[in-house]
Amino acid sequence: MPSAGGVVIANRYYTAARLDTLKGGVLFARMPGTVLLRTERLTRAFGSLMAVDRVEVAIHKGELRSIIGPNGAGKTTFFRLISGEMTPTSGRIWFDERDITGLPQHVVARLGIAKSYQITNVFPHLSVHENVRVAAQGPARAFDFWSQADRLGDVRDRATTLLQTVGLAAKGDRLAAHLSHGEKRHLEIGIALASDPSLLLLDEPTAGMSPEETDETMRLIRALAVGRTVILVEHKMKVVMKISDRITVLHQGQVLAEGTPEEIRNNDRVQQTYLGAIR
Repeated sequence: MPSAGGVVIANRYYTAARLDTLKGGVLFARMPGTVLLRTERLTRAFGSLMAVDRVEVAIHKGELRSIIGPNGAGKTTFFRLISGEMTPTSGRIWFDERDITGLPQHVVARLGIAKSYQITNVFPHLSVHENVRVAAQGPARAFDFWSQADRLGDVRDRATTLLQTVGLAAKGDRLAAHLSHGEKRHLEIGIALASDPSLLLLDEPTAGMSPEETDETMRLIRALAVGRTVILVEHKMKVVMKISDRITVLHQGQVLAEGTPEEIRNNDRVQQTYLGAIR
C-alpha cells in the first residue's frame, strides 16, 4: 500500500523523497518534447488598457511552466484566454496543432484543457467523493437518465482513484465544506483532473496555504506533471523556483523574460522589475 506523503499517477506511486530530488536547489528539468500550446501575438484590450499585449509563448508537452509577474501583469487574463473564458482582441492560440482561438470554454475543456481557479470552487454541501464523481461523470453520462449516479461503478471507481491521487481518499465521505483550505484546493485539482486533461492550468494553487500545505502541494503538482503538461500562475517564489522547468515573466501585459529558474533568478531586468520588489 502507498505510504503517507506519496501520490499515485497513472497507476505508479511517487514518493515525496523522489519528488524532492534536487540538483543545485532546483528539481531536474525534463527535456522538452513537441509544442503543445503556443500563442501568436496574443492580445486582450479593455478599452485603452492592454491587459495582454502581443504575448508569444510556446509550451512543450510534458513541461511544467510557471507564469509570474507583479499584480496587473496580465497573468490571470492570459489564463482566461487560453481556457476559453475570454476571447482575445487579436492574435491566435494553438493547442495540439489546432487553432482554438475564440472557442467557448466547454469546447476547449473537451479538447483537453482543464483549469483550477484562484478562488476555491467546490460544492460545499456535497461530499468530497460526490464532488469528484460529478466531474468524472462528464458529458458522456450527462443524458443517462436511466441509471442512478451512484450505481455508475466505473465513474465511482474513477472518483476514488482521483481522490487517492490528490491525497483525499480517506476523506471521501466528508462534506467538502468541512475540509481545510489546503484540502479544498487539492479537491479542486481532483475535480480538474476528472476530465483527464493533457494541459492543466493552476491559478495560484498555494494561495492562503500554510508552509506545510504549500510543501505538500508542491509535491503533488510535480507528480501531476509526470505525463501531463502543467502551467501555473504563482506568487510564491519558493514554489516557482523549485518545481518549474521554465518560467515566463509578464510585466504590463508583455513577456519580460523567459528561461530556466536559474536564468530568471539571475536576470537583471527581472530583478529590477519583480524579484527585488517582493523580497
